[in-house]
Amino acid sequence: MTRQMMWRCEDHEDPFECPDALVRFNAGFQEYGLIIHDGETSVIGIAFCPWCGSRLPGSQRDR
Repeated sequence: MTRQMMWRCEDHEDPFECPDALVRFNAGFQEYGLIIHDGETSVIGIAFCPWCGSRLPGSQRDR
């Protein structure tokens, strides 16, 4: 997960335009999500790491 969060594409500045970008972190709400490559900026929230299954820190959206 750390490697995916630190990864930057050489060809696409916007992760929503890059087919290799998989995970997005919203610092404002402390939320992780999988990028939905639908031509927009869609993300589906996740509570567990897709690679190892570890629980991710909880969202701060309700604070």
